[in-house]
Amino acid sequence: MALIQKNQSLLRYNTFGIDHRALYFAHIDSTDQLQEALQKNKTNKTIILGGGSNVLLTKDIEDSLVIHMANKGVEIVSKTKDWVIVEIQGGENWHEFVLWCLKKNLGGIENLALIPGQVGAAPIQNIGAYGVELERVFVSCQAFDLKSGRVVCFTKQECGFDYRNSIFKREFPNRFIILTIRFKLSVTNHHLEYSYESLKKEMRNQNPTIESIAKAVMRIRSRKLPDPLKLGNAGSFFKNPTISQSKFSEIKSLYEEIPHFKTTSGIKIPAGWLIEQVKLKGYRQGDAGVHHNQALVLVNYGKATGLEVFKLSQLVKNKVKTTFGIELEEEVRIL
Repeated sequence: MALIQKNQSLLRYNTFGIDHRALYFAHIDSTDQLQEALQKNKTNKTIILGGGSNVLLTKDIEDSLVIHMANKGVEIVSKTKDWVIVEIQGGENWHEFVLWCLKKNLGGIENLALIPGQVGAAPIQNIGAYGVELERVFVSCQAFDLKSGRVVCFTKQECGFDYRNSIFKREFPNRFIILTIRFKLSVTNHHLEYSYESLKKEMRNQNPTIESIAKAVMRIRSRKLPDPLKLGNAGSFFKNPTISQSKFSEIKSLYEEIPHFKTTSGIKIPAGWLIEQVKLKGYRQGDAGVHHNQALVLVNYGKATGLEVFKLSQLVKNKVKTTFGIELEEEVRIL
């Protein structure tokens, strides 16, 4: 089989379940295959598509080589009495990696259970959930530089992690392909984080362990978020906005019960709450809709096109902007 396929359906490579096609497509298992595919790439442009869990396709991709990374492998590269360093290939499934860690009693990413997608996308997005972000356990990663053709190592500091952000997304979008990641995980004296309100409530009367926290997170996510295998979606479509104290006071004078979290850069409020206040929770335009359980999630009820989902997202943004003066920012990548 040729390394580069032509006219490949991307239906199985995006969790929204939208059937756009790639004129040129490569399924990559190794760095050698990646280099070979890039040498044969006649478009001189590339798009990296992992699990497709953070992507909305709005058109066929005809001007770029779409690369799907499928490199596999997990190993413990060093170990002490209290810690291990684990190296994992970017093509591995993130949730399966969390389960692997739990079986080996390795702590640090239990709060990130059931997050869809591949490991390679995790540092790009600086994935996070229930009070924990990836950067807490991140050590370094190796990435292929599409501009120079070299493999480059990035430390945690060099990744410039921020809320759902990193240099890979902010300064160098679509330039680096994450090949491997190293994490520092605890063997003993696990630092258990369950102060997040909904998780604390779910954990009530339970003995806190990395396993019980992971199970609690999975129960919460399963209740709130639709299964992409049953209902097309990409999880949280928008980031939770951070606003100033004065803006927060203005909104609180009208909405006394506004949920909020104080951060070093301001006050973060849930985007889902804002969408609920403008009466769009459960709203539907054809087969594109706002989920009835979690307003932060846009869904494909069956036959929605990417453009229809995108138009719905713009309606949501406009309503929130008009009502609250807050500009929502997409967490999902629009292609």
